[in-house]
Parts: sequence; structure tokens; C-alpha cells
Amino acid sequence: MGLSERERAGCRALLELMATDELMTLTDTITNRLVLPQSRQEAIHAILVYSQSVEELLKRRKVCREIIFKYLAKEGVVVPPCSEKHQLIHHAKQYWSGQLTDHVAETEYINPNKQSYQQRQKRQEENDWNRLGIEFCQWFFELLNSQHPLGRRSKEQWGPQHFWEDVKLKFYYNTLEKNIEEYVGAELVSLRLLSLVKEEYLLLNPNLGAGGLKCVISPHGLVVVAVAGTVHRGNICLGIFEQIFGLIRCPVSENTWKIKLVNLKIVGENALEPGTQVQKPSIKYELNELQELYDGKELSLADPRILSNVHTELGE
Repeated sequence: MGLSERERAGCRALLELMATDELMTLTDTITNRLVLPQSRQEAIHAILVYSQSVEELLKRRKVCREIIFKYLAKEGVVVPPCSEKHQLIHHAKQYWSGQLTDHVAETEYINPNKQSYQQRQKRQEENDWNRLGIEFCQWFFELLNSQHPLGRRSKEQWGPQHFWEDVKLKFYYNTLEKNIEEYVGAELVSLRLLSLVKEEYLLLNPNLGAGGLKCVISPHGLVVVAVAGTVHRGNICLGIFEQIFGLIRCPVSENTWKIKLVNLKIVGENALEPGTQVQKPSIKYELNELQELYDGKELSLADPRILSNVHTELGE
């Protein structure tokens, strides 16, 4: 099928915004390592030639949301800053097909007075689940951090009682080198998380503001909470973290949720790109990607999704 002439020109301009190493990696993925470009331009050419469609190309993980947003802004296409990646792809396709007028991405205006009962109810439910995510994170990190030798003890006890018996923990950390650990069972998962603060003296500071927290729910009741934040030891900020929880309501205890799965990623300062600045790490997974967790699919923990929305130097 391939790209049209206008799509090819637009994608070329968009790809020019990407770093060279990302272009090389993207070329490897698209061509299955059969093409070995020697320069940026050769990589871009191969990507355009072997991409079957605009959507296929833009949905690639290496083509991140920020790159598409930056391209649209550069072209004068105004879109809401909070747009999800799939929405940005839609606007780019509209722009290249000539369907956008005055370079303004049209968004449907919804009159609140005309919203149906179902729409209002759905929005209320989304707010309720987001509030649950915030309350859970406040409880979890306060309890975990209270286990620090110098921390103020919580009245509640840390332990396996907060996890389902078959809970799974996948722990990825990148400090001097990349490592992945996996644990199964409430006792092991509880002890490994406890050791982070009790033996390694870490403190996890979640960003519960805009962009730092996302929450989705499955039709069967599994709630997925994703949160990003900073990692500290004493007065030093060591890096950033991203943690994803799967929660299931306990059927015998009213309004009690237990942890079914935990994905934890910690990236140390020395593993960040030189000059990277961090103030409020944010979750870069799209909501549909988080939903894949309760469909039994794995998220790529090694995919660096939280190294953006940054303003101040680590350690300040």
C-alpha cells in the first residue's frame, strides 16, 4: 500500500525530529534488520519505503507522542496538549489528507447541557476510579516509606496481607547496568518491596498531579493504576521510577482492595541521558496500553516512557 506523496513528505519532516539512534533502531524494527543504513537520511529513506501505512509507522513505540505533537505544532496544527497518541495520529492523517482547515485540529464541542445521562455517568465513574488511584497511591507509598529505618512508623502493618497469594512483581532497574527481577507470591513480593526502603534506604515520592497518574478498569473489575515519581536516599534524588499496580477488590472485606500485580521500573540518574532534567515524571503509557495488562499482555518495562515533562536538575 505504501505512503502517498504528501504523507511521505510529512513523515519525513516528522522523522527529522527524532534522534539518530532512534531512527536506526526504528529502521531495524521495520526492515527486520535487513537494511543497514549508514546515515540519518538513509535510515529515514528506508523507514518511508518499507512502512506500509502512516498508521503503522506512527504507532511504532519509537515514534513517541511528543514527536508527533512537536511536528504538528511546528506545522501550525493546534491540538490540545493533553491529546493521547492515537488522537495525534488522527490529526496528522487529517492534515496530510487536506481535511483540516486553517491548520486547526477540529475538536467536537460538547454542550454540557446536552450530554446524555450515560455520558455523565461514565465521566463520574472515570473520576471515581481516578480518585481511587490517588487514594491507593497515597496509602501505599506512605505505608512503604514508613518502613524506612528513619521514617515515621505507620499504625498499619506492612506485609503480605495487602497482596493476593499469587501476586506477581516484575522489577526493572537501570543504574550502572540493566537488571530485571521477577517474584511470585505475597510473601516474596512483600519482602522485596520492603527491602527497597528498609535495607537499601530508598524513598519513593509519587507524582500524583497531572500526568503522573493514570487509572483504568477492566469489565471484570481489575483496576490498573500507573504512577511515576522520583527516588530518593537521604537528601539526594537518585533518579525516577514508574510503578504499575493491578488491584482487585476483596470480596469478603468491604471497600478493600488487594494488589494482584506490580511492575516497578527505577532509572538511576547515571542511566539518564546527559543533561536530562527531572521535576515531575509522568506516565507515557496510553490508556489502551494499560488496558492490555488485564487482557493478559505484558508491557515493556525497558521502554523509557517517563523521561519527559522535565524542568529542574536532579538533585536540586
